[in-house]
Amino acid sequence: AEVQETVSAESQTMEAAADQTKADGSEEGSNILIAYFSMPENIELDGIDANSGASVVVRDGEALGNVQYIARIIQENTGADVFRIETVQQYPRDHDPLVDQAAAEQDEEARPELASHLENADEYDIVFLGYPNWWGDMPMPLYTFLEETDLSGKTIIPFCPHGGSGFSRTEAAIAELQPEAQISEDGFAISRNDVADCEEEVVNWVNGLG
Repeated sequence: AEVQETVSAESQTMEAAADQTKADGSEEGSNILIAYFSMPENIELDGIDANSGASVVVRDGEALGNVQYIARIIQENTGADVFRIETVQQYPRDHDPLVDQAAAEQDEEARPELASHLENADEYDIVFLGYPNWWGDMPMPLYTFLEETDLSGKTIIPFCPHGGSGFSRTEAAIAELQPEAQISEDGFAISRNDVADCEEEVVNWVNGLG
């Protein structure tokens, strides 16, 4: 299964607060938004290399999910606002139950309820959209987000860590859900095994977008 987003359960609340920057319209911000979904799993950091584990990036003692880590690099190099897509119902923190739930949600075409909603989408011209590849598709909360958020007229730039399947058909799914948006053909897909060392690659990608 392509379920590979991990982050320290202990620091989830702090990370959510740190990553939710200015996307509520409370301050004057950028015309660029990073909207991303990052699903935590329980992990044991003991013995993990300082840079990476199987599906985790560790920086200065903080464990970050793969999508979250890439989002931070983009934010640092663009000054973009950040909106973290989170659900009301918490997902299992153990890998096998998470894999099972992800598959069940796809089978049911579920639309998980989101814990917060992007209220100021009209302020942005460019939206970086980040998500892990789950079973060859976006996580179902992405469907909820894209169905309830009007991104018409905007350029959507996807980025996706994966376990070998790249974007799969997710770019086409985004286009179907946001027919009045322009979906960039220059999105960023990267193996989860390479995320820990991807900073230079991400920076070069962002700079190359113009």
